[in-house]
Amino acid sequence: MRAARRRNGVSVKAYAGTTGVLLAFDVRADRRAGLLGFAIEREGGNRPRQWLNGLLHFPGADHPPGRPVPTNEGPVQKFRWSDYRVFPGTAYEYTVHPVYGDPAAPEVRAGPTVKVKTSSVTEGDHRIVFNRAAAASQAFSRDFPEVADEMDAARAQKREVKLPPDALAWLSRGALEQIVEMCGRALDPTWALDVAIYELELPAIVEALNAARARGAEVRIVYHAKRRDPQTAENEEHLTGWPKEDKRARLTSRICHDKFIVLSRVDGGTRTPQAVLCGSTNFTENGVYRQANVVHVVQRADVAQRYLDLFEQLFGGATPGETRKWIDANNPLSPDAPLVVGFSPRSAGDDLDLFAREIREARRDVLFCTAFDLHDSIEEALLGEDNDDILRLGLENSRSAITGFHRDRTANFSATAFLNKGLEGYLKESTARQRGNLLIHTKLVVVDFTSDAPTVISGSHNLSASASTGNDENFLIVRGDTDVADCYGVELLRLYEHYRFRWHARHKADGTGPQRPDPCPGPPGTLCPDDRWTAPYFDDGSLEAIDRGCFAHPPG
Repeated sequence: MRAARRRNGVSVKAYAGTTGVLLAFDVRADRRAGLLGFAIEREGGNRPRQWLNGLLHFPGADHPPGRPVPTNEGPVQKFRWSDYRVFPGTAYEYTVHPVYGDPAAPEVRAGPTVKVKTSSVTEGDHRIVFNRAAAASQAFSRDFPEVADEMDAARAQKREVKLPPDALAWLSRGALEQIVEMCGRALDPTWALDVAIYELELPAIVEALNAARARGAEVRIVYHAKRRDPQTAENEEHLTGWPKEDKRARLTSRICHDKFIVLSRVDGGTRTPQAVLCGSTNFTENGVYRQANVVHVVQRADVAQRYLDLFEQLFGGATPGETRKWIDANNPLSPDAPLVVGFSPRSAGDDLDLFAREIREARRDVLFCTAFDLHDSIEEALLGEDNDDILRLGLENSRSAITGFHRDRTANFSATAFLNKGLEGYLKESTARQRGNLLIHTKLVVVDFTSDAPTVISGSHNLSASASTGNDENFLIVRGDTDVADCYGVELLRLYEHYRFRWHARHKADGTGPQRPDPCPGPPGTLCPDDRWTAPYFDDGSLEAIDRGCFAHPPG
């Protein structure tokens, strides 16, 4: 949901996702003089009206390092800010006040108020949940200080650490609950669940599927399988006791990379699809708690039917070659439909062509957050032309030309950069019990997020050649739906800003990496004591000015 308001020379535009609200500000040029920043008040979610907090303070202020600072005392000195302490399906009211005067006694003036409601995870056609996947963040350290200390000790002693239930729930942020709830909707023999999965490991999900079977629901599963493959053995271990007629090993030389569940009503042996759960989340501890992932439930019979049709091919024993022929014949990819359901493997690479075309046709901005090596056409489209006016913000977990991509291409950074001590007090990410150090597992692109006609690409598809022609994959392209785009864009920017800040902090400290001029140099962790911080945002043609214009103002 989006809303915009103006008052006293200040404008604010809000983008409300499921568990985050992005606020974009602007101020008239004649109100810029003396501007110290913005103070933000929030009301809603059964909480009293309160000042929201930042982490920076004015020089000389008495604030302990890392301690939150109310924005009426330490205002926000940028033109885009996000609130991630919100709940799904909840109305919120934000008032954005311009702050002037003396840093020792800031003058908070009246500003505009916007009202938004976050997206629901129980109602509507699209129910979208991102896990937190940020055990290294300050919020985790503040909310679970004992757990953070234990993680540090475990790493020092090279032993595993088991997180307590409340910390796991914080990391999941509803992702596991959405998967379990989907299984729980199969109440009795009049319901069915059809599951295609790469990794079936997390006990809570296995138990939810078994509970549906115990209630009499029809539950079938297709799982990734290879000869002499550890993942295959893991999957089969968790399916011990399932009737042979309800499970199928998907033997493939590549990977059965799907992670979807189709929910259907059953009448006389006939399934009538109701909904499908898809996204990037593997049914593992890593997928739910550690890696950045999304769970997307589409509550539409026509979409669920497409997934069920594909499932029947897999469950019926079609070989990868036969599956490819079926997809080529039965899964055309529309260049302009509001919602496209896509599958692979496919022969012609038309999925990659369509992804690249969507990105190349961006008019305002491109946001992305991807995990593995991208196809050359996708990477080139994301990079765009030198010095074009498209705002590009994104993360790539694997090393490539866009491993970490800053909007002005002067500050590439790695999503796996660590900042584990110092003022910010971040914890180094734990990769214990993981295969590798994958931290970003989403595969998503949002094109023209700030426009009235955004496009979202999301699913299990890694935007790579192997995902197109070899693996079993699925994806959605959602065009023109600003509510869906807000759910994706707000969370994508959470990850982007998190890792971008950490990269800059690390390389500023050791003197490596690009060093950009600071319009208001001062002690680390402090705010600018005057309006010099605004200069880059009002430099015509600068990337800061483009960013401010994109997010704070509608197209046109």
